[in-house]
Amino acid sequence: MKLRFKQRFFSWFDSYDIYDESERPVYTVQGQLAWGHCLKIFDARGSEVGTVREKVLTWLPKFEIYEGEGYIGSISKEFSFLKPRYHIDFNGWHIEGDFMEWDYEVIGVDGRKVAVISKELFHWTDTYVLDIEDSKDALYVLMLVLAIDAEKCSRND
Repeated sequence: MKLRFKQRFFSWFDSYDIYDESERPVYTVQGQLAWGHCLKIFDARGSEVGTVREKVLTWLPKFEIYEGEGYIGSISKEFSFLKPRYHIDFNGWHIEGDFMEWDYEVIGVDGRKVAVISKELFHWTDTYVLDIEDSKDALYVLMLVLAIDAEKCSRND
């Protein structure tokens, strides 16, 4: 399953549209007024399906991940040089990627590739392609990409 993740050009808060391979909307992400990033994820029918919320007052950035109202885990930036590293505390996944943070893979517990994320260059806004092996993992992969993108945006501000 492939998803295209596109940031909206004109928006007061972070907002994104996520499309499938046929350019049909699958998810919409709306930033909320909050201390730190708070991104609400809605399915194509407009039902809230998840939230990515930045935990404030931490030494390194940390994002909590919710499916519906239930907490399912977090992703946190680890201290490293040149190549960014993240710790994921759900699903047993880990991330491997390049030092520019544009292309990376999500790897499962058994070493299987869960998803490949690549940034498309030469767009006005952030645009990523998420190539997800199993469609049941789509929401979780999307939440990880949102957290990493929010962390990069905070660092570049």
